[in-house]
Amino acid sequence: MSQAPYSLLAELDKVKDKGKPPIHLWNPENVKDIDMEIHEDGTWYYLGTPIERPRLVHLFASVLRLEGEDYYLVTPVEKCRIKVADAPFQALLMENERDGSSQSIRLTTNMSEVVTLGPDHGLRSNDMAGEEPALYVMVRDGLEARINRNVYYQLVDLGVEDEIDGTPWFGLRSQGVFFPLIESYMLP
Repeated sequence: MSQAPYSLLAELDKVKDKGKPPIHLWNPENVKDIDMEIHEDGTWYYLGTPIERPRLVHLFASVLRLEGEDYYLVTPVEKCRIKVADAPFQALLMENERDGSSQSIRLTTNMSEVVTLGPDHGLRSNDMAGEEPALYVMVRDGLEARINRNVYYQLVDLGVEDEIDGTPWFGLRSQGVFFPLIESYMLP
């Protein structure tokens, strides 16, 4: 098991195109579990120890794939199941262009991926009425980023009310899409 990340790295080094790996084309038969985990705060661990090299974490994130409820690091010859405590990424920065109905909200993840809330990158909440409300943005291929607390409050400041089927909702608007977060009657 301790050789797993090194074999992953060796296989990834063989990939000719150094852009985004075409993991959607890779369907290896060799499947195994490795002791790698992404904690709720977005820190990657191997054998219980944090992975301190950002370039290595970014490399692993570039070959991360979600299949059903399982997360895998995928190469052309093997895929390794890892554990993810919540979401694999964190949204750390927010940038708002324009305002009102033409508002466009961009989020940057801890893996330096930039997404714009809208039709291709939806926003969802876990349970805004619960003790620990959380927002998530779709990054790519079923992989989400949990929005960190700082960005969460910035987004709430941009919130507006809108009606859906006659019910008033509090939510966010970006690229012409309204993302309902909580029914307005539940607000204090």
